[in-house]
Amino acid sequence: MVELNVKTFWSRMGALLERWANPVANVDWVVLDDMDAILLLSGDPAGEEEAVKKSTAFQTWLLGYEFPSTILLIQKEAVTFVASASKAQILNQLQDGAPVSLKILTLAKAKEPPSNALPDLLEQLSSSKRVAIPQKEKHSGRLATDWSALTSAPENAGKFDWVEAAPVLSLAMATKDEEELRSVRTAAHIASAIMIHSFVPKLEGILDKQNKIPHSSFAAYLEERIGNPEASKGPDMRVFNKSRHLNDVDWSLVEIPYSPVIQSKGTKTGYDLKPSAQSGEDTMAVTGVILSSIGIKYKGYSAQLGRSFLVDPSKEQDGNYTFLLALQHEVLSKMHDGAKTEDVYTAAVDYIKSKKPELEKHFPKSIGFAMGLEFRDSQWIINSKNTRILRSDMIFSLALGFQDLEDSKGKKYALSLIDTIKVSSNASVCLTEGGKDSKDFIFRFEDDEKPAAKTNGKPKSAGKSEPKVSNSVVVGSKVLRGKTRQQLLDPDASKTVSAKIAEHQKELFAQRQEEGIAKYAGEDAGADEDRGKAWKRFQAYKGEMGLPKEVESLRIYVDRRNQSVVLPINGFAVPFHINTLKNAVSSEVGDYMQLRINFLDVGSGGGRKDEASFEDPNAIFIRSLSYRSMDGHRVDTLVKQITELKKEANKREQEKKEMADVVEQDVLVEMKGRRPHKLPDVFARPALDGKRLPGELEVHANGVRYQSPLGQKIGMFFDLGNNLNCAHHTLLLDLPFSNIKHLFFQPCDGEMLVIIHFHLRSPIIIGKKKTKVGPVISCTIFLLWTICVGQDVQIYREASDVQFDETGNRKRKYRYGDEDEIELEQTEMKRRRALNKEFKHFADKIAEGSDNRVEVDIPFRDLAFEGVPVRASVKMQPTTDCLIHLSDPPFTVVTLAEIEIASLERVQFSLKQFDMVLIFKDFSKPPLHINSIPSTQLDNVKEWLDSVDVPLAEGPVNLNWSQIMKTINDSPFEFFKERGWSFLVQGDNDSNASSDESSQESEFEADPEEFAASSTDESDAYSDDDASNASDDEDFDDDDGSGDESGQDWDALEEKAAASDKKKREAARARGSDDDSEDDDRPKKKANGKSKR
Repeated sequence: MVELNVKTFWSRMGALLERWANPVANVDWVVLDDMDAILLLSGDPAGEEEAVKKSTAFQTWLLGYEFPSTILLIQKEAVTFVASASKAQILNQLQDGAPVSLKILTLAKAKEPPSNALPDLLEQLSSSKRVAIPQKEKHSGRLATDWSALTSAPENAGKFDWVEAAPVLSLAMATKDEEELRSVRTAAHIASAIMIHSFVPKLEGILDKQNKIPHSSFAAYLEERIGNPEASKGPDMRVFNKSRHLNDVDWSLVEIPYSPVIQSKGTKTGYDLKPSAQSGEDTMAVTGVILSSIGIKYKGYSAQLGRSFLVDPSKEQDGNYTFLLALQHEVLSKMHDGAKTEDVYTAAVDYIKSKKPELEKHFPKSIGFAMGLEFRDSQWIINSKNTRILRSDMIFSLALGFQDLEDSKGKKYALSLIDTIKVSSNASVCLTEGGKDSKDFIFRFEDDEKPAAKTNGKPKSAGKSEPKVSNSVVVGSKVLRGKTRQQLLDPDASKTVSAKIAEHQKELFAQRQEEGIAKYAGEDAGADEDRGKAWKRFQAYKGEMGLPKEVESLRIYVDRRNQSVVLPINGFAVPFHINTLKNAVSSEVGDYMQLRINFLDVGSGGGRKDEASFEDPNAIFIRSLSYRSMDGHRVDTLVKQITELKKEANKREQEKKEMADVVEQDVLVEMKGRRPHKLPDVFARPALDGKRLPGELEVHANGVRYQSPLGQKIGMFFDLGNNLNCAHHTLLLDLPFSNIKHLFFQPCDGEMLVIIHFHLRSPIIIGKKKTKVGPVISCTIFLLWTICVGQDVQIYREASDVQFDETGNRKRKYRYGDEDEIELEQTEMKRRRALNKEFKHFADKIAEGSDNRVEVDIPFRDLAFEGVPVRASVKMQPTTDCLIHLSDPPFTVVTLAEIEIASLERVQFSLKQFDMVLIFKDFSKPPLHINSIPSTQLDNVKEWLDSVDVPLAEGPVNLNWSQIMKTINDSPFEFFKERGWSFLVQGDNDSNASSDESSQESEFEADPEEFAASSTDESDAYSDDDASNASDDEDFDDDDGSGDESGQDWDALEEKAAASDKKKREAARARGSDDDSEDDDRPKKKANGKSKR
């Protein structure tokens, strides 16, 4: 039997009844004041091509299922159903915990006499005068006919005032709860995956090959990606596996509300931006503007996505679509909680008037509608006449565009941009994604007659002629590099992968050069000086009055409080800050103990470079002071005190550096009104308490919290003094969404752990020691454990389970072979799948709780490669936005958008490994070295770096990056002015040039006479040597080669070998006495280079 979600039914019904009890309290629900009852009739099931009726959608919204041939009557204090006996049995589940009176009237079967269900319903309705019904709906079937006849009978005519129920039903379903939002997001992700991973690649292929394909055939191809359950054809997982959001989709619940709409200038009826547009049978044009629109339903909830693709666009078309993107951004900022629908449309029109008034007449009269179980809710149309108020968590299809535009040739075209959006408190957010970057929606062909010009973003002078837009390549647009128009005629002219990478890399290097010039163009010499190091000044005491009383004895005094050492010099107490001292040592000199205090100076060579730097290196420095004393114990005590004070100072400076970028986090707002989502029995890294005890991860209103099982809480804050103040004890970890930069989910496939990893924007304190630290920014931070600064927090659970019996016990008596091993392997696989599903679901909960400010990123194991980022060789795995290693600490997380360039070093044919150096756009950060990558992965790494738009260069040796970065930081503008990163690729070009020259020089023609003479000399030089070797071989064969040694023992073999060696030595001595000159000439000839291989 079908199980109803009773809790959801009464939650939604109760919210409606609660608002009905006092409709005047909320301006949105004033319409309920004119109603005494709501009557919803469902007739026979609707056809497949028929749109979903509002009464059916409302019924599905309440019950989760469609109940045909059913009547629902809602009154302020009662709910009544009229249904068949089988449906009534299912509806009886709603009796449990009903807050109001619930009646279920049963209809008679077809062959039975009529029951009293309809008369009883009419009697129940007689207490209400104003009855709301969906007046525009037409229903068929026996129940609809009988009810119409009963209410239109003469005795019942005029008894009721029928009013429109559609506004109330739409308002009740408009605001989506968490379960509904999850379904809408899934539908949006499916539509995005089809657009990004199916439509765009297919369109690229059509444009490359100049194929002729009807619009309807292209639409049918996209529709097939979803699959056809009736034909037992599932979805095309090659498309959907590329999306990280579609791991837990029930594909049997995916529907297509309409066939995908594709339009081009080949559409005979012209471009149509109305929701009722369809794909025609005419051939799609491969130039101009191509419009596409895709609709998806998941669990009945709708999402829509539409994009415009421009092929060789003019500047005007490019500018209009860029303006359309800006218009969408403006409209999204106006669609927020409390805004009127008409004000949103008016704001869009005003923005067009202020920026591009010539486009106002091309703007449509409506720009979207609400979505849900109904694909298009007519009560929530975004136009200039709708006065309804938007509320948070409403879902809309925002459809912006311009129609009847004309290009330079007078031909009409249109632009469209459709996204599924969610209304929030401050602005709306897009749930669909993809196709908004210029490289995604602009396609350009290369021209063989003229190479593509590299644009640098600067306007050309008026005196120079400007090339045609169709022949130029704008950085960021999608260039069809695979085939040009000339190559379309010659399929063999297609380029190799390496050639494509080389061409793309030229564009990336040019782009980096332009960005660098633009970024640092405003800097001058003074700016270079301002970037210099800020000199540290240390003050021991503010004045003479601050000296301690102990200095009156003119003895050496170590002042720990003021971090100073007071030394007596010529009868004066002279203080020195501990940071000016290098060390203190003692030595025995005769009857005395000598104390030597060494200071930091330019030539001391001790300490780190930043400590040994001085504002005026030409000043006179004190290198050391020596004191003698008869009291050896006193000297040892002073050495110990100074050494400990120096260690404390060094430790304090180190902690200051680590905490320099620690900022104040937002205070976590705990979830109220319901329990937060929890992930139990997980561990945190770094460990909170030093012990391996499981805890819980919770999702709250503005962040996540890891709760330790110990139940302690340590709230910790820093003041502007030197102390760490600990207030009360509670052991937990709070991570607000505002400080989470990346959220990773790493499944346990091939790993020992399943992981949720947080990479933070700003480091936080990790430690549990009550220790003193230097003055830092005043902030309130919850303590993580082991005093250090961390930017990565990991929540994990082990995939292996040791708490099960591996012996088999009784089962072993009846099992032979590998049955138990197979069962254990299957159990392990099942457990891993369950872990992956649980952690992935919770990671999605975190992303949903953050309003998609944080997105879940999953590593691609197929692109992984081995490397050494820190100490050991680990598996580096690319993700959509990062390069990561999360399996073992120390963790590595590199944001791809922050990489300036990648340098591949030690790339040589003879080496089995190479190194990769990642240079960041923030030149103050040291480059990241990933060493010892197998050379077999070189091509894969290069293709991956090129695919994520990271410039790369190769070199045979390692470069001194510390010196290179120092030079760049001294003057970045001069660096880019002198061609920037081009020095990395010059080596490759030079080596290629030298190889070409050597190959050209090797092509020569020798004189035949000289060649013959040289051949004769060489043959003479080696003839004697060859003859002597031959004679040796003959002697050896005659003496030793004739016998059969297979049956001889070791002693006999050794005797034969010794005899053979003796004969060879005697023969060598004989040759040496006869031809000593030849032996002398032989090595000389080799040294002169006349040896022949």
